[in-house]
Amino acid sequence: MAKQIINLKNVVNFEWNKGNREKNTLKHKVENSECEEAFFNNPVFLPDRLHSQTENRYHAFGVTNNERFLLIAFTIRKNKIRIISARNQDKKEKQYYLKNKQETK
Repeated sequence: MAKQIINLKNVVNFEWNKGNREKNTLKHKVENSECEEAFFNNPVFLPDRLHSQTENRYHAFGVTNNERFLLIAFTIRKNKIRIISARNQDKKEKQYYLKNKQETK
């Protein structure tokens, strides 16, 4: 897996799909605020080629302020990060995140 640099300098906000807004909380116990925190804590990005048929989608491997390791699927629309889904990282994903985060230091 090749990590990717994603330019977020033009991003001005987060956008929440009404259907997904509560899905992450109900299904995975991930609050919207936790998703947003992960983007400010030096995440590692990967393109989501499998789900990028109509628009570019990405995975963000990140950590919340309370050190919860999240995997977030998202896209960028009109200068907004649109969260598609979020859940805890599994063991392999956490290892990938920690390895690649260390390389960026």
